[in-house]
Amino acid sequence: MNQARVMTTSTRTYLPAAGRDAFLPFYDTITALLGADRERAVAIEYAGLKNGDKVLDIGCGTGTLAVLIKRLYPQVEVAGLDPDPKALGRARRKAERADVAVQFEQGFADKMNHGSASFDVVLSSFMFHHLKPEEKVGTLREVRRVLKPGGRLLLLDFDVPEHGAHRGLQRMFHSHVRIKDNSPDRILQLMVTAGFQNEAKVATRSLIFGLVQAGYYRALAPAS
Repeated sequence: MNQARVMTTSTRTYLPAAGRDAFLPFYDTITALLGADRERAVAIEYAGLKNGDKVLDIGCGTGTLAVLIKRLYPQVEVAGLDPDPKALGRARRKAERADVAVQFEQGFADKMNHGSASFDVVLSSFMFHHLKPEEKVGTLREVRRVLKPGGRLLLLDFDVPEHGAHRGLQRMFHSHVRIKDNSPDRILQLMVTAGFQNEAKVATRSLIFGLVQAGYYRALAPAS
């Protein structure tokens, strides 16, 4: 996976959902085997969705989380955002097969086209570690902007310490990814910097056969 190729749009670079376009057909199977789908289902529980909510999945990739939300909560309006057009093509076909309506859009989470206070909930699953440090705080600020007052952010991502037996796991991820940037203290501080309130790590769970931890973080947009 260290041979990941950074792709470009007309103005920006991005990392394809599977690291390389050639791996995309196998992406859903691999992530399911590694336990990511199970963790996404848990993330939905922590998000506390209710009928009538407007929900945005940033870094939606092939649409697994967005489609699952719509299947579990038919009365919720769901949108997905990702810079990878090929992954979005798969996401749209996945939604069609599931017979659910999800609005997928190509774009970057730190510069969204959505208006301010557009969503009740924003979710992010296994995307945050792809971002450069400056993109992380920009993304969180933009998420706060598009959330309604009191709206909720639920962020799920790898939580892998940079020491001991875990050190070699860095090589499992793309070479530019800094897992150490995903320490709980770092993520919570970025949430504060972006203007969120009541930020907290609400759970830690194991995945990839117990070798890696998944961290669940929740924060609220200011009520006014």
